[in-house]
Amino acid sequence: MIEDIVIDTADELIKFINSLPNHFVFRGQADATWKLESTLERVIGKHWCANSATKFEDHSYNAFRSKYHIYNQNEHTPESKLSWLSVMQHYGVPTRLLDFTESPYIALYFALESYNPLSGRDFSIYAIDYTAVMERSLEFIKLRDTKFQETRASIYGQRDKIFEEVVDRFAYDILWITEPLELNARMDRQSGTFLVSGNREKTIESVIASGTYDECKIVKLIISSALYESVYALLRKMSINAKSIYGDLSGLAKAIRMELQVYTA
Repeated sequence: MIEDIVIDTADELIKFINSLPNHFVFRGQADATWKLESTLERVIGKHWCANSATKFEDHSYNAFRSKYHIYNQNEHTPESKLSWLSVMQHYGVPTRLLDFTESPYIALYFALESYNPLSGRDFSIYAIDYTAVMERSLEFIKLRDTKFQETRASIYGQRDKIFEEVVDRFAYDILWITEPLELNARMDRQSGTFLVSGNREKTIESVIASGTYDECKIVKLIISSALYESVYALLRKMSINAKSIYGDLSGLAKAIRMELQVYTA
């Protein structure tokens, strides 16, 4: 289950974030009413099912791969399915991958990046205990495949292979937190990783609600809209902004836009 925690002051926010161990991953969202759902889930919406998810993802995957050489401008060609999905996600193609980060403060930045202060809506951060979730997922697989003896330590160097040959192939009803061995520069700057449902028939939140992860800490911080400027000031003091996260002209443009937005709110 996802535990909701309401945050009304900056002190509460900082205290809670700093109380979490290092083995959590985070996601920021500009509207606290938004669910944990991938871009592919949002595109398919209420018509989500295994057939729809497979059809649309396979179509996008094949179309992107077949034309990649035309547009890649000498960028490295991905070598695994997870790497391909990561690049697709990077360029805005809907996938089952949901972006997370190892930094709660980068997650806060992303909550603000598309936030509209005129809406008056609360924003949010999700915090997931990576260690507990992955231990539970590995246990789930081992109960169904006695030949599978991998551990969190042993999967580190073969993340792409295990995603493709085990998690994705057998469509287990599990959450999987991973990133490809080959990271692009932007993902590395963002300390990025991905959350994905192992079974294309199940949405991320339906897997969370299945009971498998009831003993794992999964928290949604609902942050008061009144803290918008305080959070922006906190991130500015830490030099966390679009320039540091993107490292290109688009980042500079986003940083200027966010600054104007704060001071005109």
